[in-house]
Amino acid sequence: MSVAPTNAAHIMEKNANEMTAHQVISLLLTGALERVSQAKACVRDGNEQDKIVLMKKIIGIINGLRQSLNMDAGGDIAVNLDKLYSYMTERLQGCKETEEMLVLSEVGKLIKNVQEGWEAIAPL
Repeated sequence: MSVAPTNAAHIMEKNANEMTAHQVISLLLTGALERVSQAKACVRDGNEQDKIVLMKKIIGIINGLRQSLNMDAGGDIAVNLDKLYSYMTERLQGCKETEEMLVLSEVGKLIKNVQEGWEAIAPL
């Protein structure tokens, strides 16, 4: 398996100039979930090379989400999301090979929870 662009990346590439910030964050979350799924498949298949690439991409997306936080306007929500994103990154960076599937599942669930909350709010 070669690491191909996500569906979210294709959508963002086609519609970047027309997208709201809310839509961009939504696609980043979707892309992160796609990468988690791909990384889990690599762990199952023993594809170490692509797994490493995908885990780095997941961390990159999480860091992008973290950098997008408006700490001044976001209040406690932004602070808590910052801590959550930091936790996810630390889990991915520090996991042992025997924990990879567990950590990817955990991070995937956390991202899914953030995505559900994000989708529930009206775009500004």
